[in-house]
Amino acid sequence: MRIQGPIKVFAGTNSQPLAEKICAALECPLGKMNIQHFADGEFSVSYEESIRGDYVFLVQSTFPNSDNLMELLLMIDAAKRASAYKIIAVIPYFGWARQDRKDKPRVSIGAKLIADLLSVAGIDRLITMDLHADQIQGFFNVPVDHLYASTIFLPHIKSLGLEDLVVATPDVGGSKRASSYAKYLEVPLVLCHKTRNKPNEVAEMKIIGDVKGKNVILVDDMVDTAGTLTKAANLMFENGAKTVRAFASHCVMSGSATERVENSALTEMYFTDSIPYKKDSTKVRILSIAEMFADTIQRVYDNRSISSQYLI
Repeated sequence: MRIQGPIKVFAGTNSQPLAEKICAALECPLGKMNIQHFADGEFSVSYEESIRGDYVFLVQSTFPNSDNLMELLLMIDAAKRASAYKIIAVIPYFGWARQDRKDKPRVSIGAKLIADLLSVAGIDRLITMDLHADQIQGFFNVPVDHLYASTIFLPHIKSLGLEDLVVATPDVGGSKRASSYAKYLEVPLVLCHKTRNKPNEVAEMKIIGDVKGKNVILVDDMVDTAGTLTKAANLMFENGAKTVRAFASHCVMSGSATERVENSALTEMYFTDSIPYKKDSTKVRILSIAEMFADTIQRVYDNRSISSQYLI
């Protein structure tokens, strides 16, 4: 019978803060690893402790830039060559997930390419959260544990004690997620219909539903430029909403997104710490997913079900 060694958790450069919180919840030390950078931009990864025969969990969100993905691939390859028993990639934010299909001729399916890269590098399992498109799970030939930020968000929304609550989505594409929130909270659902002339720029938006005199909760999986979200919030406010709060899983927040949030009608903007938020904002609040991921890691290591993680 194989005797299992301890859980070994390692982190890429930019996911270090989250990994430290996960290790604190697991009551285990963060693994020692060295990432050496060279003058030409290349880097190499080495483990500073033995991982032979161990379950190795590699925490790294693949948010921009692509160095985060390359780091993770090298971490996986190094772990495989160091004879780790199982290599589990813990990717709270799975980048390139918006490229999940061919939406016009002669384009790549980036999410499938990333899945292939991770598989070829040598992962045995993937733990991730709120994929932009659920079907990305099918791009992998290894088990995928797909967690949801709703496990963190819904209890917090309840704790706010808001009356006259409605759940809204900034675009029709997020209607399934918003509908699940509305059913769980037993409140009405409001949709926003938008049209785009080009990526990251909303041409027109209309509200489907009533928000007058309501406290609105906007839900989304990620916020990139914050253009759609802030336009939706401003539109809700113009149509008589009392307050507008937004809950989004991944804090991409590119370019001047923070300024857009600050200057919008949003009362508060909630994210998880799947991506570190390094700017200052009076409206942005961060809720940690560390305990949820720590519990999932422990359950995977113990070969126990993770179904208790799902509220909706």
